[in-house]
Amino acid sequence: MKTIKNLGIWMDHSSAHIMDCSINPMVTITIESKFTHEEKELSLIKGESHMHNKEQHEQLEYYKKIGETIVNYQDVILFGPTDAKVELFNILRTDHRFTKIKIEMKNTDKMTEFQQHSFVQEYFSNQ
Repeated sequence: MKTIKNLGIWMDHSSAHIMDCSINPMVTITIESKFTHEEKELSLIKGESHMHNKEQHEQLEYYKKIGETIVNYQDVILFGPTDAKVELFNILRTDHRFTKIKIEMKNTDKMTEFQQHSFVQEYFSNQ
C-alpha cells in the first residue's frame, strides 16, 4: 500500500510555514521571501519600474522554492490570510509536475505555530 504524503503550508507574501504530516511530532520549516521591506526601499531608489521587476522576480523565486517542496507530496493544503496561496496555486497549475497532486486552498487569519499544526492535523483527519 502506498503511503499518502500530506503537506500543510501556511503562507503570506513574506514567508511560508511548511508542515509535513508524516513527521510526529510535526515540525515547521520556514521559507522566507527575499523581497523584504529593506529590499523594496533599495530597489525603489532605482525607480518604481525597477522595484516592481525586482519584486516579481523575487516572488517567483519564493514560489519556486515552495513548489520544489510540494512536488514530493500527494495532498497539499495552502492556507493563510493573503492571496499568496492563490498566486502560488496558479503558478503550480501551469506546471505538469503538479497535475497529480491534490492542492486545496483555505482562507485563514494569522496563526501561531500551534494553531497551524492543529489546523493541518484537523484538515487531514477529516479527509
